[in-house]
Amino acid sequence: MDLCVDVWTDAYLDHLRVERGLAKQTITSYASDLQRLTRELAEAGCSTIDQVDAGALSGVLVALSRAGLGARSQARFLSSVRGLFRYAVEEGALGDNPLDLIEAPTLARKLPTLVTRDEVTRLLVAPDVTSPRGLRDAAMIHTMYAAGLRVSELVGLKMGDLDLRAAVVTAFGKGGKSRLVPLGEVSAALLERYLEGVRPRWAHIDEQHVFLSKRRKPLTRQAFWKALKGYGRAAGIAKNLKPHMLRHSFATHLLAGGADLRAVQTLLGHADISTTQIYTHVSGERLKAVHSRHHPRG
Repeated sequence: MDLCVDVWTDAYLDHLRVERGLAKQTITSYASDLQRLTRELAEAGCSTIDQVDAGALSGVLVALSRAGLGARSQARFLSSVRGLFRYAVEEGALGDNPLDLIEAPTLARKLPTLVTRDEVTRLLVAPDVTSPRGLRDAAMIHTMYAAGLRVSELVGLKMGDLDLRAAVVTAFGKGGKSRLVPLGEVSAALLERYLEGVRPRWAHIDEQHVFLSKRRKPLTRQAFWKALKGYGRAAGIAKNLKPHMLRHSFATHLLAGGADLRAVQTLLGHADISTTQIYTHVSGERLKAVHSRHHPRG
């Protein structure tokens, strides 16, 4: 294969798309970083992948920093580039990965914003379940919180992913990886009511998506987000409510209730337990706050 950096970039993106099955949005982010790398290397006089060394890559990072790229964006950029050069090593174009000599910037882990148990309780009862739209929305909010789903997993649910008799759902996460997650009796009952009383009115005969609009189309992430914000206001929640906050709260509430970290990792579909560990920090911060407020020596 031609050793040009842009040729290897295209090959690597194809590898991520076809062989690893990464989501389109993820590949778009990788492509943006790698296109930036190609431009910066061209300006530095490096046009082929075997010309790139740690010094050239350090120079690229310095240029990006001077251009105002923050530490978090630099870390993401390095992750994208590291993957490209790892792929080139695996394919035999390079003997070593020049990124092995470069450390990613240290990042302060940002704690996720949560909704409290009381706020969740108010949110769950906000939709009017006597109306078709309200029943659908209640089923969606309950399902998202009960199963800790990403919003893309929620709106992407198909009829074959549900087993209401067993009260479980099969979620398809990043990279198309599937996991089986309990729904709980309340969520399963609401889903059953929606599926029997509302969905048949809105579904085409060959429609497989679970959650539909009255225009007979699968509900979008944006439409659910807008609906959720409205219910948040109705429930008196002052925060800027976003779908992923329910997923964060699902994990934190499980850990606060004594759930095992590995079990929560499995339920969330995290490939690396370090991603799940952020929720232990959140629980720790909450415990400190409770101790400070209520302990006589706090």
